[in-house]
Amino acid sequence: CLVKWLEDDILRCDEKPGIYIYEMVFDALGANYSVKGYVSLVKLEEFSKGIILPHEETLSKAKEDRFNLMCATGCNFSQIYSLYMDDDNSVFSMIDNESKREPDKQFTDADGVTHRLWCIYDEAFISQLTEKMADKKLYIADGHHRYETALRYKKHIAENTADVGSSEYVTMMLVNMENSGLVVFPTHRIVRDLDNFDINAVIERSRDHFDIETSLSRKDSTEKLDKAYKDGKKAFVLYHSGSYTLMTLKSTEIMHELMPNASKALCELDVSVLHTLVLERIFGIDKENMANQKNLTYTRVLDEAIEAVDNGSANCSFILNPTRVSEIRDVALAGEKMPQKSTYFYPKLTTGLVMNKIF
Repeated sequence: CLVKWLEDDILRCDEKPGIYIYEMVFDALGANYSVKGYVSLVKLEEFSKGIILPHEETLSKAKEDRFNLMCATGCNFSQIYSLYMDDDNSVFSMIDNESKREPDKQFTDADGVTHRLWCIYDEAFISQLTEKMADKKLYIADGHHRYETALRYKKHIAENTADVGSSEYVTMMLVNMENSGLVVFPTHRIVRDLDNFDINAVIERSRDHFDIETSLSRKDSTEKLDKAYKDGKKAFVLYHSGSYTLMTLKSTEIMHELMPNASKALCELDVSVLHTLVLERIFGIDKENMANQKNLTYTRVLDEAIEAVDNGSANCSFILNPTRVSEIRDVALAGEKMPQKSTYFYPKLTTGLVMNKIF
């Protein structure tokens, strides 16, 4: 189908190499945001080199599906969302100045997100931009499965053909880590299929390490959780039987005892506290079951986390605060990975806006 679209001129390859400045304008959290970066090919590097840094664990099934798609099509259909540090904002200034004109493409999707694209073919501009980015580390924000799949595909091609095409590269959307338009949503946890579940016993056991506030309304729990976030406290809300319970960690010392080989950044994540101190120690859900989503599933939508409990399909749910971008950076720099589904960057990059035909 892809080949036919190219043959029929439905899709057309650019005649000259270029980069693509990409902006998304959207509403979230009661405000309007704009995030702007650029799309280009980036040389694939093993994580061990410390040039491209992950921050999150991945799921093997998702990688297998993506690998099969790459083998069948020889194409990157979407970008890996990556962040870079740029203290003087010089890279953003370059791309912002270059995109003052009307975009080459613009549309608004079903979620109300406006996408704008500028095609840049100026060799001098691209050369200058490449030089500015040459020594920067890249932090994967979204697309860990795609990146690991691209590494596997690169190896697969090298072992099976002399023509490697552009398989040693992958397309990325590169955004300044300090961009004010970066929005990270929390991913809530839904606990399922636990036998002999006793919510009162869970709350009592939690009192050893948490300050507990029970019988809260949804509104009160949301406000208190938001305040804990602003105050830098480690907290989340337990939902069960129509009632919300705020759990605030008393001290991070216990986390360093339970995770002695982990960095401060990883130990003190809200999601690490929840997984290690509550789900593992109190609920008895081991890491393997979490990874396989046997007793734990995930949702970005708060109403879904609540509805799963109300309709009886779940024992309880945990409502979390979002992970900070600075926490993502610090965990990645430490060479560590957060638990799966620790971050959700919004909005998602549009698939098919810029594609790279590897062969």
